[in-house]
Amino acid sequence: MGEYHHNIDEKGRLTIPSKVRYELGENFIVTRGLDNCLFIYPKDEWTNIINKYKELPNTKDARNFMRFFLSGATTCEFDKQGRINIPTPLINYADLTKECVVIGVNDRLEVWSKERWESFIDENEDNLSDIADKLFATNLNF
Repeated sequence: MGEYHHNIDEKGRLTIPSKVRYELGENFIVTRGLDNCLFIYPKDEWTNIINKYKELPNTKDARNFMRFFLSGATTCEFDKQGRINIPTPLINYADLTKECVVIGVNDRLEVWSKERWESFIDENEDNLSDIADKLFATNLNF
């Protein structure tokens, strides 16, 4: 959970909030996410995802999605300052230039460029109540 603002440096290093480092463990996976952000998964969650992918049918859509998702995946670890080194193709995919937003989303972290995150919020904030109604019907008590 949470929203954290950090800068990525010219070497592609990004500080991950100390509150979530322990949950990620020593080694974790960074890959292309949806909506032009990056996904960061703990190793055990990554294993669960891979096992689910093995059950997918061998359709064009499944193959294409797995190519997109898995080709960008890389194992990372923290340096002594709690930073990760994000590979250039992933930096380019997510358009990470300086200011980044790291958010907790259930089983993963997401890394967004500040501009894309603000656009996402602006584009969706008026619809969130309707989205919640559709997803949770009458079982939601906010």
